[in-house]
Amino acid sequence: MADLSGHATREGTERFAERSVSTRHLPPEHFRRTMGSLRLSSIGLGTYLGQPDLPTDHAVEQSVTVCLTSGRVNVLDTAINYRLQRSERNIGRALGRLAEQGSVARDEVFVATKIGYLAPDSEAGISPAQWVQRELIDSGVLDPADIVDGSHAMSPKYLTDQFQRSRTNLGLETIDLLYLHNAVDAQLPTVGPVEFEARLRSAFVVLERFRTQGHLVSYGLAT
Repeated sequence: MADLSGHATREGTERFAERSVSTRHLPPEHFRRTMGSLRLSSIGLGTYLGQPDLPTDHAVEQSVTVCLTSGRVNVLDTAINYRLQRSERNIGRALGRLAEQGSVARDEVFVATKIGYLAPDSEAGISPAQWVQRELIDSGVLDPADIVDGSHAMSPKYLTDQFQRSRTNLGLETIDLLYLHNAVDAQLPTVGPVEFEARLRSAFVVLERFRTQGHLVSYGLAT
């Protein structure tokens, strides 16, 4: 079993960049220095598009493999709702295989994901509506009153549940960056600025807890 503990580090991303520049003849400026002194590729791989099916699973996993082994990309972006949780799992499987082979180390790769939108599991064998009812509402994870526009929620209990599912899907002990997925766009027009600020404060308390527990490095808003 591959060791996917830890997170992207200065030393790891520097190692990836220097290996890529020396063996793949990439220009040094292809890798950009970030806050925290990470060296990240100027392009990343997104995993939003595609059907939640096996052929797309294979395509996404192959794309992750090509990006990382080519030395051109060490930034992977996903979200729990992308392809109904399958994109996260595809990244986790591909990264796990590469780490097991010794092709790429966990500390060389920056992984970002997002939570907030309802994200049924397409591999659960039930309809999306049934999954939301069983896994979120009946279990007490999510109060229907916290759902905005039928698709988005950011209550503390819900965010905690989604974050743990993301970590499991990705197979990662620690996620490099977690976004509240389109929280401003989805919530603010419906709940108004005062309530939105209160919800955002509560959400940030939860995300800060993940960070202090060592399961998250950074967080913010995708909008």
